[in-house]
Amino acid sequence: MRRNLEIPQGKRKPLYRFFEILPGAISYGAIILLFILSWLDPVLGAIYLFILIASTLVKAIGVAYRTVQGYAVIKRAMRVDWRRRMEDLKTPHDSYERARDDDNKSYHFEEHIENLKLMAAMPGEYPKSDKIYHAVIITAYNESADVLIPSIEAVANTTFPNDHIIMTLAYEERGGEAMENTAKMLHIKFKGVFRDFLLVKHPADMPNEVIGKGPNLTYAGNYVASYVKNKHIPVENVIVTSLDSDNRMHEKYLDSVAYEFITHWDRQHLSYQPVSLFMNNIWDAPAPSRVIAVSNSFFNVISTMRPHALRNFASHSQPLQALEAMGFWSRRTIVEDGHQYWRSLFFFNGDYKVLPVRIPIYQDAVIGETFWQTVKAQFVQVRRWDYGASDVAYVGVRLFTSRDKRPVPFLKLFPKFWRLLDGHVMLAIMAPIITAGGWVPMIMNASAHTMVGYNLPNIVSIVETVAMVGLIVTVLISFRMLPPRPAKYRKGRVVFMLLQWILMPITSILYQSLAAFYAQTRLMLGLYMEKFDVTKKVIKK
Repeated sequence: MRRNLEIPQGKRKPLYRFFEILPGAISYGAIILLFILSWLDPVLGAIYLFILIASTLVKAIGVAYRTVQGYAVIKRAMRVDWRRRMEDLKTPHDSYERARDDDNKSYHFEEHIENLKLMAAMPGEYPKSDKIYHAVIITAYNESADVLIPSIEAVANTTFPNDHIIMTLAYEERGGEAMENTAKMLHIKFKGVFRDFLLVKHPADMPNEVIGKGPNLTYAGNYVASYVKNKHIPVENVIVTSLDSDNRMHEKYLDSVAYEFITHWDRQHLSYQPVSLFMNNIWDAPAPSRVIAVSNSFFNVISTMRPHALRNFASHSQPLQALEAMGFWSRRTIVEDGHQYWRSLFFFNGDYKVLPVRIPIYQDAVIGETFWQTVKAQFVQVRRWDYGASDVAYVGVRLFTSRDKRPVPFLKLFPKFWRLLDGHVMLAIMAPIITAGGWVPMIMNASAHTMVGYNLPNIVSIVETVAMVGLIVTVLISFRMLPPRPAKYRKGRVVFMLLQWILMPITSILYQSLAAFYAQTRLMLGLYMEKFDVTKKVIKK
């Protein structure tokens, strides 16, 4: 019997509501508890505060280490000749003998040689590299050709053969006549570039769907599946990559994904996660957006170095056969990317993981028509991401159920559930606690005017200074990852790229804490976010 993977609509059952309320209740409770403990006894408040601050310090040191490590791994992966590796897989035995005896192993890593050895020993266990197809789905609502053309051209310019790429533009009927005309123009412009260029228009107001990207992707996915079958392409050899309209993949991305797909025997139970870097227009974005864009980019870099905790985010790739079996993406959530991890995990009864692909897909930082439009649009985007807290209930009800109904064993699922819950709670509470928590005991209790009370803000400040190591490392590496400075900007703009980081406390509270509290409060009150607020794409000429 096929497992029900969808999010409930309408009135939720009591247990589901409990877990929807849980993230917000803990987040608000953690802030309130600091005031209560400080009121009862300033020492208790100080101990509680130090526990939270100490966890931040440990994480900051980890951030610094993982950032340096992740940057090095990504640079190394980008130097690999993935196309040559794919050619090696055509004749694994001969390639293994050649690679083993080759003194110049500049492009050979040990894992590649080991993969060739395994494939040579068991040739029937692996698909042929020249039989792999990529189906790339770009979703669009009302974006202009100026946004979409560079994204499509990036796919066309990859090292993977274009005659094995099925390009699909999945656009919304809600986009109106302008979107329809843009789609038709793109179809003409890119005709003959790929194996095929498919136009799939998602009808408006379909039942049991939220207004979002997930329904559009799922509608297009079903269309692609029918196309593949009609063209007699082996469905088990097709990899689907979902892209937003502003996503520009690195030229080696498709080859690297295909290589990982071929060389993993459990390929149908994997999804392939690139590094999302918000760098396309980073020079054009105002300072607050740049801080958020770079911070999120490095969070994604760090995530690739923690495979046990890695989940789907933004653009990702997954086998068509697996997607079709599970009904593609959810049609009832505005955060279909992160939710896809849990959907896949439960469909495969825990036999599923996200494989990091250390090749980037570049995305836009948020830019509005004016500075204040940018500030608002950035908040709207972040609060949509933070609505991923809705997955706490989706996972919680499956974790705390009877053993015969639990899709994943309790001891395997609980750590994942805990990381999910902890991540959303920490996202909400840490910025205000670090910024102002040191003053709470003195404000709440007159007896706090002691040695502990007077020194507490100073001690917190010292801990924060040590924690700045992670930020400094991020800043230094961010300069190395920036795209070339456009000619329209003078060299002095680099100074502003450095000074922007003084905004970090403000952006942390506004875009990290308040956005998280907003999303969690909506869940607590049952005011569900069921409309994907599209971030307007503004191109600066």
